Amino acid sequence: MPWLQLSFDVAREQAETFALNLELAGALSVTLGDAGDEPQLEPAPGETPLWSVVTVTALFDSDAETQAVVERLALHLTAQLGATPKIERIEDQVWERVWLDTFKPTRFGQRLWVCPHGQVPNDPNAVIVALDPGLAFGTGHHATTALCLEWLDGAALGGKTVLDFGCGSGILAIAALKLGAARAIAVDHDPQALTATHDNAAANGVAERLEIYAPEELPAELVDTVLANILAGPLITLAPRLIGLLRPAGDLVLSGVLADQVDGVRAAYAQQIELASTRLREEWALIYGQKK
Repeated sequence: MPWLQLSFDVAREQAETFALNLELAGALSVTLGDAGDEPQLEPAPGETPLWSVVTVTALFDSDAETQAVVERLALHLTAQLGATPKIERIEDQVWERVWLDTFKPTRFGQRLWVCPHGQVPNDPNAVIVALDPGLAFGTGHHATTALCLEWLDGAALGGKTVLDFGCGSGILAIAALKLGAARAIAVDHDPQALTATHDNAAANGVAERLEIYAPEELPAELVDTVLANILAGPLITLAPRLIGLLRPAGDLVLSGVLADQVDGVRAAYAQQIELASTRLREEWALIYGQKK
C-alpha cells in the first residue's frame, strides 16, 4: 500500500511541537532528521539532541480523505513557515533491501572490509567485518569511523588487548579482533550500544574474545591500545582516565574531533602522550600517540 509523505524544515525549538501536531492530525509516523550536515555523535545519557535545523517528515495513509487532510495541512504550514512543504507519494517496497542498495562492501586500508551480511568482496586477502546498519552508530561510513578503521588495518595488533571506549555498534573492537588482537574490551554508556556490540560480535564469531561494560563497570586494568571515537568535549574530560588505562608505550587513538578542535584535544594529552601528526578526512581528525 502506498503512503503520502509530508516533509518540511523547522528550527530545533519548533520541531517537537510540529511533530505532536502532525500526530494529532492523523500521521502514522513522524520522524525528525538533520536538515543540513550537523552530526550528533555519542550524546550524554538521557539526552536526545536535535540539530539546529530539523527536517520533520510525516507519513499518512494515501486514501482520498487523508489526502485532503494532508493538502489542508500543507496550506496551513505554508502560511506558518513561509515555505511550501513537500508532498510525495511513497510506494510500498521491501525496506530491508533499500539500504542494501546503498550500503555496499567497503575497504578500509589494505585488508579490512566492512560488508553487509551475505555480501563478500572479490578479495582473497580480505579481513571481513560483517555488519548491517542498526540502532547504534557505526558502519564505517562516517569519516571518524573510517579513520579509525584505516588505522587499525595498519597497526600491529597481534597478541594485544584493545579498548574501544564509546563502542557504538562495536565495529572498532570487532575489527581489532578480526585483525589479530588477542582480546578487546568495549565500553559504552548506552545499553542499546552494548546490546548491538554483543550481537555484532556474535555474528562475527569473536564474542568469546570480547568483554563489554558500561563505563562505571570497567575494570581498572592496563591495555595495549585505547580507541575513543567520541567527541572533543568528552575526550578532553576523559583524558586522565583514558591515559590511565594505557600501558607505557601503548597506542592511543582519538577521533570524533573536528579539525578546528584538534589543538584543544591534543593539549589535554600532550604531557603524557607522545603525539604524532594528526590525520584528516573531510572536516574530521584522528589524533594518534604513544604513552610516554
